[in-house]
Amino acid sequence: VQLQASGGGLVQAGGSLRLSCAASGGTFRSYGMGWFRQAPGKEREFVVAISWNGGYTYYADSVKGRFTISRAAAKNTVYLQMNSLKPEDTAVYYCAPQTKLGIATIAGNYDYWGQGTQVTVSS
Repeated sequence: VQLQASGGGLVQAGGSLRLSCAASGGTFRSYGMGWFRQAPGKEREFVVAISWNGGYTYYADSVKGRFTISRAAAKNTVYLQMNSLKPEDTAVYYCAPQTKLGIATIAGNYDYWGQGTQVTVSS
């Protein structure tokens, strides 16, 4: 099972990007999914999580009101729409399924991270 995040790039402050996270070789339709990010020299940081059916979402305060998570079960894909981007949003963004019970903001409760996608926001 592999996860591939894509859609990153270089954007000016105030701009938008849409990230995608696609699963191959398996399905995560019955799992909650999360997006995390990691900037150079910093620990992996929780961004947002979505429940298995998309009915519940939880955002980090730093992105609330600017980012929107969604999932398309038929496509086995999770999306992250990022608007009003700021330079402090610069990081590698990762998606993963929450395979362990526990708090959704804890990276240790996720597996199958896969490769991330670089987001760079210039000022």
